[in-house]
Amino acid sequence: MIQAVIFDFGNVICAFDNDVFLRNLLCHTDRPFDDLKEAIYASDLPARYETGRISSEEFFREVGGRGNLSVSREDFFKAFTEIFTPIPSTFRLIRELKKRYKVGLLSNTNEWHYEHYFKQVEIFPLFDSVTLSFEVKEMKPGERIYLDAVGKLQARPEECVYIDDIEAYAEGARRLGLQGIRYVSHGALLESLDAVGVRVPSP
Repeated sequence: MIQAVIFDFGNVICAFDNDVFLRNLLCHTDRPFDDLKEAIYASDLPARYETGRISSEEFFREVGGRGNLSVSREDFFKAFTEIFTPIPSTFRLIRELKKRYKVGLLSNTNEWHYEHYFKQVEIFPLFDSVTLSFEVKEMKPGERIYLDAVGKLQARPEECVYIDDIEAYAEGARRLGLQGIRYVSHGALLESLDAVGVRVPSP
């Protein structure tokens, strides 16, 4: 019997677009968009930041060097935070599920996005547990990050559903015994939740 529903953040709770960040940096560099994107996102820099191996300050300095940026810390992190767009249907779903189930957050993310965006989202206080790659020092689909989420919820893997927009990450959850669901649309998600026995209360 399902006891907990665990959500990914990006493209499940809020959509995101890293290109917004890059476009906002173009006025601070002589590098064209494609070169800037490759310098940052074709490197190991995002993964090092999302596994907590470098700090926010180190990330700022290294992106600045790689992108030949002349930008203030304030403007840089403002651009870095403006990549998200809430998905209202998921907000509503979390509120309804909270009436009957534990709800958790499990995300590959970095310190800045968590502290300055995730925690400001209106449904954030509803989470019974929060598992973040930069704190666990491991990214999905590594086993430890899923087990951290399940442990914090004081549940067994088979009592948990995990929802992610990336199939490989949903499959990573399934390998450990969770019900892994790939998010493609709100309607499909409701059908998948129903199929694994999750009853969504009416608003």
